[in-house]
Amino acid sequence: MKYIGAHVSASGGVENAIKNAKEIGATAFALFTKNQRQWIAPELTPSQITLFRDLMAKEGFSAGQILPHDSYLINLGHPDSDGLEKSRDSFFEEMRRCELLGLDRLNFHPGSHLKRIDEEGSLQRIAESINMALDRSKGVTAVLENTAGQGSNLGYKFEHLAYIIDRVEDKSRVGVCLDTCHTFAAGYDLRTKEALDATFAEFDRIIGFGYLRGMHLNDAMRPLGSRIDRHSPLGDGEIGWECFRYIASDPRFDNIPLILETPDEARWAEEIAKLKEFAAVK
Repeated sequence: MKYIGAHVSASGGVENAIKNAKEIGATAFALFTKNQRQWIAPELTPSQITLFRDLMAKEGFSAGQILPHDSYLINLGHPDSDGLEKSRDSFFEEMRRCELLGLDRLNFHPGSHLKRIDEEGSLQRIAESINMALDRSKGVTAVLENTAGQGSNLGYKFEHLAYIIDRVEDKSRVGVCLDTCHTFAAGYDLRTKEALDATFAEFDRIIGFGYLRGMHLNDAMRPLGSRIDRHSPLGDGEIGWECFRYIASDPRFDNIPLILETPDEARWAEEIAKLKEFAAVK
């Protein structure tokens, strides 16, 4: 089964994300469980938690169809102890919010070395941060998102993600989200069937499909290997439709949230319908 949706707004309450997903014909969705550009957020109330869980059940969404995303402020590879501690505390809170809402995964960008420590040192901090978060939570998988490699961001190489996973103690609770724009910007070609076969064979060899817990489906505004993270609507960018046809029709991408983060929200319903058509979902 293909679960296809978009990163929808949770403005006004986390339960509104479910309503917004249904309105565009989504069978999956992503959301922020708090304001993604602030460190502190009000506690989830018992009534909010109950309403979210009840609406999930009513609208037919399981936890496996939902890919929450953490705050953009968090940097689990931060070179400075104060920044690292603040990021870790915020990440632990994000994991706890997912647990309260009955969600089983949390998507996040691995982290950045900020050009103040070496890549390996930052990657080790990320792995240590994940181990700490898993020790303090239960039932929620930490899902590493690959990056475009812009600035000092880590995670743009499959090897970066594999390095982190290798150092996570509970491998049953760590996974990967592949963003197609980020993958392409990092230098992995996705434009033809032959290129897609090669890229995903490399992913399977270095990381393994067993760790894939979600995908972000975005076309790319900039050329292959640009290391610039700029999303385009599906089919309007440098990647083109073949990539999205391939993913939608390949069973290796079944039973995980396939999430649009394309820039024109007005086109989401159309893009979802097209992906469903590729997947032969009625």
